[in-house]
Amino acid sequence: MSTHTVEQAIEAIYEALQNDNEEIDARIKDLQVAMKEEGIKEAKFDASRLVQGNREGRKRMQSYFKRRGVKVVFK
Repeated sequence: MSTHTVEQAIEAIYEALQNDNEEIDARIKDLQVAMKEEGIKEAKFDASRLVQGNREGRKRMQSYFKRRGVKVVFK
């Protein structure tokens, strides 16, 4: 795991989502570390940048990330 800022970790997650969820779990772990280092409690994502930005896609993403310890909100 490399050290990322929260913004860098979120960008890496957007890339993973565009690449059919490639290495998404590793990206989530990077995000967790960055959030802990910066003292942030929730990750903010832009729904328009998601592959599936509709309600179902957003809820599915929130659920998946929540199971891995990351609270997701959308801008």
